Amino acid sequence: MSIFDKLKHTAMDTAAAAAASAGNKSETFIFTALPESLAELQALPQASLDTPFQTAALTVLALCAYAADQKTGTDMLNWLRGPRPLNGQDISFLNDRFRDGKTYLPFTYFAGSTAENNYTPTLPYTIRIESSHISGEEQGYMKLFIPCGGADDPRPIKLRQRGSDGKWFLWEQYLLTGVRTPKAADPWA
Repeated sequence: MSIFDKLKHTAMDTAAAAAASAGNKSETFIFTALPESLAELQALPQASLDTPFQTAALTVLALCAYAADQKTGTDMLNWLRGPRPLNGQDISFLNDRFRDGKTYLPFTYFAGSTAENNYTPTLPYTIRIESSHISGEEQGYMKLFIPCGGADDPRPIKLRQRGSDGKWFLWEQYLLTGVRTPKAADPWA
């Protein structure tokens, strides 16, 4: 066995161990403020990207930043995506989701956010990330779930582990789908 085979097996063993330990687990992340720049995001303790849960929580923060400032949010999301930056189709998708004043969408993932309070989270900003029995089914990937104040079921997010250093990066997110209309925007409320 060459030294490179040993590296490959070590990375695969690490990924398998992470997947096996992920079953029905929940992690909560608390932030006193939302980062307003890539440097502020990278200064957070979760920015080590050592677990898929950390990367998932930071993705919500990056989407909040995108809602406020597209350039800042793009910088954050590109960093969270690692060697696979956003392409034109990804950016078009994000812009479409935030169209018509739907900048509240990423805020639905914070504790206390409901349609009744126009998705205003309680402070400090708190995000819960969950795994399930299917989270680690695909080797090198982790599918996690984030409870949403505007939907009945948690929304999925998929992370991918880089074999060379074990860091977790954003692969796919399904966090910007429709939610219940905020009370202020609901003509029937």
